[in-house]
Amino acid sequence: MPASRFPNLFVLDHPLILHKLSIVRDARTPSPDFRRLLGEIAALMAFETCRHLPTAPVVVKTPLGEASGARIAAPVTLVPILRAGIGMTDGLLSLLPEARVGHLGIYRDEETVQPVCYYSKVPTDIAAGPVFLIDPMLATGGSASFAAGELKKLGCATIRMICLVAAPPGVERMLADHPDVPVHAAALDDRLDERSYIVPGLGDAGDRIFGTR
Repeated sequence: MPASRFPNLFVLDHPLILHKLSIVRDARTPSPDFRRLLGEIAALMAFETCRHLPTAPVVVKTPLGEASGARIAAPVTLVPILRAGIGMTDGLLSLLPEARVGHLGIYRDEETVQPVCYYSKVPTDIAAGPVFLIDPMLATGGSASFAAGELKKLGCATIRMICLVAAPPGVERMLADHPDVPVHAAALDDRLDERSYIVPGLGDAGDRIFGTR
């Protein structure tokens, strides 16, 4: 369901997602469990985020006859924003094993305070189908907006963002810059602190995924 404050935001509040998210938020949850649960949540989120994938009709032979069915009509590409986005990618691949995976590496220039792409590796035909932009945290929205812009430069017309936790400033930034990019999140949190961390959030997702905190 779209959040009432933001027409571009879809909060996926399934009980299993909420249950696992509560454990992920807990500061006592160790990195191995954090990684596993992040993948499980991503897999659960995939059911809803894939709802509008284009399909084409097919007829298959069963052991007893023929059956009409459907198959995904266009190649799907997952694009995690490095490094934390990798933590959700395997969970999505468990539901979409046919998907291709591209990568975008983005950092913020200390002098200009603007995002800079330091790494980009995506399929040459990425624009041929829908793209899922992946990052666990949507805080200020700077990196996500920049990444969506980079994908649009490559001709991508159907982009959806998948994140674990979003904050109002990030959702607002995406709505202003990319109103055609829906944001799917497991939770909309209260605010950002003075360091632009999401509150209550879950800390630094990258550090908790890779055990570097």
